[in-house]
Amino acid sequence: MGGYILRRALGAIPLLLFVSIVVYGLLELSPGGPTSMYMRRGTGMSAADLAQVEASLGLNDPLYIQYSRWLGKVVQGDFGMATTSSRPVSDEILDRLPNTLYLMGVAWVVTMLIAIPIGILSAVKQYSKFDHLVTAMTFVGQSIPSFFLGLILLLVFYMRLDNPFTGGPLLPSGGVKTIGQTLTGWDMIKDRVLHLILPVTMLAATWIAWYSRFLRASMLETIHLDYIRTGRAKGLTERIVILRHAFRNAAIPLVTLMALDLPLLFTGALFAEVIFSWPGMGRLFFQAAERRDYGLLMAIIMITSFLIILANLLADIAYRLLDPRIKLR
Repeated sequence: MGGYILRRALGAIPLLLFVSIVVYGLLELSPGGPTSMYMRRGTGMSAADLAQVEASLGLNDPLYIQYSRWLGKVVQGDFGMATTSSRPVSDEILDRLPNTLYLMGVAWVVTMLIAIPIGILSAVKQYSKFDHLVTAMTFVGQSIPSFFLGLILLLVFYMRLDNPFTGGPLLPSGGVKTIGQTLTGWDMIKDRVLHLILPVTMLAATWIAWYSRFLRASMLETIHLDYIRTGRAKGLTERIVILRHAFRNAAIPLVTLMALDLPLLFTGALFAEVIFSWPGMGRLFFQAAERRDYGLLMAIIMITSFLIILANLLADIAYRLLDPRIKLR
C-alpha cells in the first residue's frame, strides 16, 4: 500500500500544476481584475494612481511571469496578500476556517446519524409504509435546490414565526453567535445551537436525501447475496447479519460520495454561508470572487483541489479496509 500511496502522491503533482495553470488563465481572462474595486465611483482614484497600483501588484508583467512569480511563492508556502484587506491570504483563511469546520462538522455528523439508519431500515423493510415515506421524502430532498430550502427556512423561522418567550424571531437568521452579548456556560451553548439549526438543516437535508437513497439501493443489492443467506443459515442474529456483513459491503459505494463531499469540510457550503451570514470559507470565497481578489481565489481553489485528490486517495484506502479482496495497484 505504501508504494500505491507514493505513486498517487507523485501523480498529483502534475495534476495540481495543470489545474493551477487553467484556473490562473481563466481568472486572467475574466472581466475586471484586482484593481476593479478602485475604479468604482467615489474612490477618488485617478488614472495615474490606478496605474501605480497595477505596477505595484505586478499586473503589467506578461501572464507567464505573473504565474511563475505566484507559483514560486506558493511552493514556499506563501499565497501572497489579499488585495482587499492587505492581509496575508493564509491569515484570511485561518480566520474563517474554524467557523467552517464547526458548521460542516456538525452538519456531517447529523447527516451520518440520520442517513445511515434510514437507508438501512428502508432496505430491510422494502415496500413497507416506512420505505414509501422515505422514498417520497428523499425525492423531495433531492429535488429542492439547497439555496431555495435555505430561503424558505429563513422566511418561516426568522421572518414569520415569533419566539413566545422573547417576542423576537423564533430562530436567529445567521452568524455563529449573538452579537453584543457576553454569554457563558449553558447560555453560550444554547445560543450556539440556535444559530446552528437553520444552516445545519439546510445542509443536512440534501445530504440525507442523497446518502440514504444511495445506501438503500446498495443495501438491496447486498442483502440478497449468497453470503448473507449463509450467515442467516449459520444462526447469526439479524442485527449481526445486517450491520456487520451486509452494511460493511454496502457502504463501499457510499464511501465514494462521502469522499467527494469531504473537501466541503474545508471550503464550506457557499449558499448556506452566504444566506445565513456565516463567516466561513464559503462566504470568504464569494466575497473574494465579488471583489476580484485573485490571490485569495487561487489559494482557496488550489487547496480545494488538493483536498479532492486527497479525499479520493482516502476513499481508495477505505475500500481496501472494508473489503480486503480489493487490490490497490
